[in-house]
Amino acid sequence: MAAMVMKQSTNIEDFELVVNLIRKFADGFHHAKEEDLLFPKMGEKGFSPVQGPVAVMLHEHVQGRNYVKGMADGIARLRGGESGAINDIYQNLAGYAQLLQSHIGKENNILFRMADQALSAEEQAGLLEQFAAVEQQLDSEYNAENSIAKIEKLAATYL
Repeated sequence: MAAMVMKQSTNIEDFELVVNLIRKFADGFHHAKEEDLLFPKMGEKGFSPVQGPVAVMLHEHVQGRNYVKGMADGIARLRGGESGAINDIYQNLAGYAQLLQSHIGKENNILFRMADQALSAEEQAGLLEQFAAVEQQLDSEYNAENSIAKIEKLAATYL
């Protein structure tokens, strides 16, 4: 896969938007569905939260949150006039992007396949209903449709 070229920016509002998208949509919706619903259901089937695929996913969620915290801290320092903070923001953005690519691959090729084999059709249908209920509770500004539109706008600007 060819590396994407990203335009450099110091637009604090766009950095803050990225942080909010991750915190409210990726973490607040996607990871919450996994951590609060899918992983406990997988735990009922013998999947451990301290070793194996679920543990790896949980660890990577924590890593992602650490990158987002690094971005937010860098943004605060940039707002305070520390121009060198831009390097920390980009370093955390890059780390998060790399983590996410690997994480999504593990979800699609390992975790979700294991869950599909372990959970009955009824259990999967129940999870889908619960996922839909979680989405209904999202801040409408960061629901799936609006988040995707924000991401597409950022991509059009920077890629």
